Amino acid sequence: MSNPEQLRYSKEHEWLSTADDGVATVGITQYAANQLGDVVYIQLPETGTAVTAGEPCGELESTKSVSDLYSPVSGTITEVNQEVVDDPSLVNSEPFGDGWLFRVRAGEAAGEPADLMTADEYTAFTNE
Repeated sequence: MSNPEQLRYSKEHEWLSTADDGVATVGITQYAANQLGDVVYIQLPETGTAVTAGEPCGELESTKSVSDLYSPVSGTITEVNQEVVDDPSLVNSEPFGDGWLFRVRAGEAAGEPADLMTADEYTAFTNE
């Protein structure tokens, strides 16, 4: 399983892609999707909601379990992926593509959290 090099990864198995406008796209990794099994329900934060890095902001329910969804950055939700809410299987089939979960505008003082990992670091982390 290959983790895209341009993304950053959290220990909670979320990925983060930051655009030039300061809005970050967040999803879960292929590793997390595989561990969850078939995702059947997703609860995402509402647009306009403030989220805190490392704090739960939603849930993913699979045929195996219910897991908290964490935001890797602090900020305000600007968009949720309604397609993934309507078809949760996108998280399993395209976790780094159409299966993204939400977008967040990082707070003024927020930068990329120091504990986010590169693709190589995340691969090593999941192989431990």
